[in-house]
Amino acid sequence: MLAVMAVPAPAPAPARDEPAAAAPPAAAAAPLVTYVLIAVSAVVLLAGPSFGLNPRYGSGGDRVCAEQRFEQRWGAVPVELLAHRPLDALQLAALPPAVAGCTLAPTPGKVPVLSVLTSLFVHAGWLHLAGNMLFLYVFGPAVEQRLGRIRFLFFYLGIGYLATYGYALTQSESAESVRALVGASGAIAGVLGGYLRLYPRARVTALVPMLLFLPLRFPAWLVLGLWFGLQWWSVGSAVPGVAYVAHVIGFSAGWLAVWAAGLRRRDRPGPAAADTLAPTPHTGAEE
Repeated sequence: MLAVMAVPAPAPAPARDEPAAAAPPAAAAAPLVTYVLIAVSAVVLLAGPSFGLNPRYGSGGDRVCAEQRFEQRWGAVPVELLAHRPLDALQLAALPPAVAGCTLAPTPGKVPVLSVLTSLFVHAGWLHLAGNMLFLYVFGPAVEQRLGRIRFLFFYLGIGYLATYGYALTQSESAESVRALVGASGAIAGVLGGYLRLYPRARVTALVPMLLFLPLRFPAWLVLGLWFGLQWWSVGSAVPGVAYVAHVIGFSAGWLAVWAAGLRRRDRPGPAAADTLAPTPHTGAEE
C-alpha cells in the first residue's frame, strides 16, 4: 500500500500546446468547483448520522440504524436504478438489519435517477470521506484548471453517473443489488483517469511502507497505472462492500473523456495543483 506525502508542484514548464511567454504566466484561477465538492461532502457527513454529531439520530444502535436508513434513502440502489422505482416493503424486509430490530421503511418519494447525484455526496464515515476527498483535493485542481470550472463540474457528475449505472448493471443479479451505493469514488476515479491523460509524465511523490516509508518519485503513468491495475484485479475478488467495478468504469471514462476533449498532454500540472499521491479511495455498496 502507498501512503501520502504532499509536495508542492514545481514551477510549470512551458506547455507544449502553448508558446513560451516572455512575461511570467498569470496565476491560475482557484479550483473553486473542487473546493465546493469537498465542502458539500463534508457538510453532508456532519449533518447526517455517520459522523455522530447530529443529536436527532440518537446514539449507539439507534444511530447505526439511522445510518442504514439514511444511506438507503439517499444512496444509489442498483435494483432501483434498473427498475426506475424505489424498493418496496418486501424487498426492504429482506435486507440484513444493521443492528437487531432495525427496520427500513419504504421511500415512495425517492427518485432513483436523482439518487445517483445524492449518493456522490454521502459517505460511510469520516475515513471514507477523507480518503475520497484527499484524492479529489490532490488531483482535482489540475484537471479543473485544464477543463474549466463548468466543464469540470459536468465531467465529475457525468462520470459519477456513468460509473454508478455501470456498477448497477454488473450487480443486477447479485446480493449487492439491493444495497445502497454511497460515495464519490467513481467520479473521483474519473478525475484520476483525466489526470493520467493530461499529465502522464508528471512526477508523483509517494511513501512506500515496504521501503520503510522512503519517499520516492515516480511518473504518474506508473503510479496511476498501477492503481488502475489493482482496481481491475480486485473486481473479481470476494471483498464485499467495495465497488471496484465503479472505479474501473470511472477511471476509463475519465481518460476517454479528456482524450475526446482534445486537450494536449503536459509534462507537469500548473501551479494550482499539488504533486503528490493520495491513498486509495474507498467505495462500494456502502462504499
